[in-house]
Amino acid sequence: MALYSEKVMDHFRNPRNIGSIENPSGVGEVGNAVCGDIMKIYLKIENDIIEDIKFETFGCGSAIASSSMATELIKGKALSEALELTNKAVAEALDGLPAYKMHCSVLAEEAIRAAIKDYYDRNGIDYDRAMFPEPSDVHEHEREQEESSCCADCRGK
Repeated sequence: MALYSEKVMDHFRNPRNIGSIENPSGVGEVGNAVCGDIMKIYLKIENDIIEDIKFETFGCGSAIASSSMATELIKGKALSEALELTNKAVAEALDGLPAYKMHCSVLAEEAIRAAIKDYYDRNGIDYDRAMFPEPSDVHEHEREQEESSCCADCRGK
């Protein structure tokens, strides 16, 4: 059995969205002192949509593949969707990573969150409020979802 999936090897050999963005909307850089991996994510955001995303990663094949896949998963998405990206989703999209390489997918998640936080900071948006809405905001959102998921007959009752 191969140590790495074909998807991991493909994203390592042919990384997507590699490079930097001139005048980015947000930049996030994270690293792992134990393994030495460093990831830097650049975002270009228009109307809360990730119009472009690039990365520079210094690290192993799993780190490069995780960066590449993570950028593919959120390019063109709303910031709120990008903030929902988890390291588990990155690893699953790569058809798995060895357990001792899962920290690479964690770095990808952290780098994206750091880049979005940088964008929020540059634009005076409260990152914590965006990440963790007030309970009343959550309640209103849940109510809207409930109403929209019911049929017209149910809402009329």
